[in-house]
Amino acid sequence: MIPQSFIQDLLARVDIVDVVGRYVQLKKGGVNYMGLCPFHNEKSPSFTVSPTKQFYHCFGCGAHGTSIGFLMEYSGLGYVDAIKELAQNVGMVVPENDDRLPPAKRAEAQAKSMALSDAMTRAADFYRQQLKAAPQAIAYLQKRGLTGEIAARFAMGYAPPGWDSLRAAFPDYADQALVESGLVIDKAAEEGGSPHKRYDRFRDRIMFPIRNTKGQVIAFGGRVMDSGEPKYLNSPETPLFQKGSELYGLFEARQAIREAGYVLVTEGYMDVVALAQLGFPQAVATLGTACTPIHVQKLMRQTDHVVFSFDGDAAGRRAARRALDACLTHAGDSKTMKFLFLPDKHDPDSYVREHGAEAFETLVREAMPLSQFLLNEVMAEGELQTAEGRARAQFNAKPMLQAMAPSSLRLQLVRSLANATQTTPAEIEALFELSKPVAVAPQRAAPPRAGSRSAPEGLEKKVIRLLIAQPVLAAQMDDASLEALAQVSPDGGALLSQLVEEARAMGEHANFAMLAERLRAAGPEFDALIGAIAADAEYDVESAGVELAGAVRQTRLKLLSTEMERLASGAMTPESHIRYRELMAERERLKQQAVTEAGSR
Repeated sequence: MIPQSFIQDLLARVDIVDVVGRYVQLKKGGVNYMGLCPFHNEKSPSFTVSPTKQFYHCFGCGAHGTSIGFLMEYSGLGYVDAIKELAQNVGMVVPENDDRLPPAKRAEAQAKSMALSDAMTRAADFYRQQLKAAPQAIAYLQKRGLTGEIAARFAMGYAPPGWDSLRAAFPDYADQALVESGLVIDKAAEEGGSPHKRYDRFRDRIMFPIRNTKGQVIAFGGRVMDSGEPKYLNSPETPLFQKGSELYGLFEARQAIREAGYVLVTEGYMDVVALAQLGFPQAVATLGTACTPIHVQKLMRQTDHVVFSFDGDAAGRRAARRALDACLTHAGDSKTMKFLFLPDKHDPDSYVREHGAEAFETLVREAMPLSQFLLNEVMAEGELQTAEGRARAQFNAKPMLQAMAPSSLRLQLVRSLANATQTTPAEIEALFELSKPVAVAPQRAAPPRAGSRSAPEGLEKKVIRLLIAQPVLAAQMDDASLEALAQVSPDGGALLSQLVEEARAMGEHANFAMLAERLRAAGPEFDALIGAIAADAEYDVESAGVELAGAVRQTRLKLLSTEMERLASGAMTPESHIRYRELMAERERLKQQAVTEAGSR
């Protein structure tokens, strides 16, 4: 876990206008900045960035958040990675509780990572320049139907045939970073031989830079232009690159994925580039390895609809089965995962060129849902007329259903399997141990869960909105004010107490963006209010303070009136007379306070 104090300090140092401005063209419009929303298609700008609130909000689709939230939504980064990205931009080092490296060792590791990243960037620039002066490579790409524009978009290049061509890009060819980044092979280090056995890994190949979600080159794929072997050569795994975690073309495809509403997962670099050329820029590819759960997780950060495309041969079926296994832990009621099997002797590129984009779109639209593919796989042996065949289908299905989280989708699969194997859903669930009771240890009564609280209303809602907008005002909330609001609305009072505690913990420099980020981690109950405040006009802290005092005063007046009515409706005793007069005096004091404050404004 990253300490909240660090996140607060980070948000105080970054400017959301700069962060968003790297990806969205912004124009000043009053106190805020405006632009076209990057999260949905629009022709008129409804996307605003507030330098005062340090928050973005789209009036069209409702997207909103801090600088951290923007990087997560736009770049598909996880929470920690988004924080690290922001921290790196302002020269901060993210402390992690599980990071036991001494500061010197951590700095050394970061310096090494920077050196590898610089080497990959320089090599990518070199290969790109080499392509411009390589007519045979240009002719090959043209033969494959690729234009210079699409080659530039994917920063494609060419590795010359020489053994040490990278000497032209790296004055120090003996630099260890060249070996550790996978650009150069050092046989001397491997064999303990002559120090002159160092040579380029990639020679006479079309080069495909592999970029991470931040756009940094972390590896390469190289393709031969003739019948040489291997057809594709990939960078080895390095501190920058783990092939089971990266997808080719994801950086380039992010906006297209949002626009298309789905991502198309293919099997190779050329599929991605060719499909982009042919009108399907939402394609990505695994890197010469089976699809992994990490791949699926990255895709799910971009879209809820994933279509896997495979060749229709036996190898394609095996690859599809591995993709199915990777999907199971992420499958759910709000996710759509499909499997497209192309006709024999076709890849996506050849199919689109022969049959056209509309025909390919039809294939995508009619691709096999995960549920159907799973059932086909577990019943592939087709002997359901025998007890042994039905038992085999259940045996095949058990680990797959166990990998899925409880959901309506899993329930539907259980019912389909039960029907096909002449059992009941309850018997399947019991046999597969899908419905195990969870023992709960005795514990004290807990406060209402976040999701079970009703939304605050009236004055307490107004107070909560003011405190979220200007959390420094939490210092004005004494125990008497909190108690009064809790009496008016127990649920609203519980929310308010949590809010005041979070705001006070941030100290005198608290602001809306910092508090919004803390509340996001606390639960979803504040999200609607945060979105409403993001859409509101700017809150002036002095005016908000006056409003807050007025709302608290109205709450106290409401409670006083209620108690006075209760006393007046019953038999008055000497004690109740005294209490009634005290309440009247307090009510008059509060009313006079309101008049005085109104006159001073």
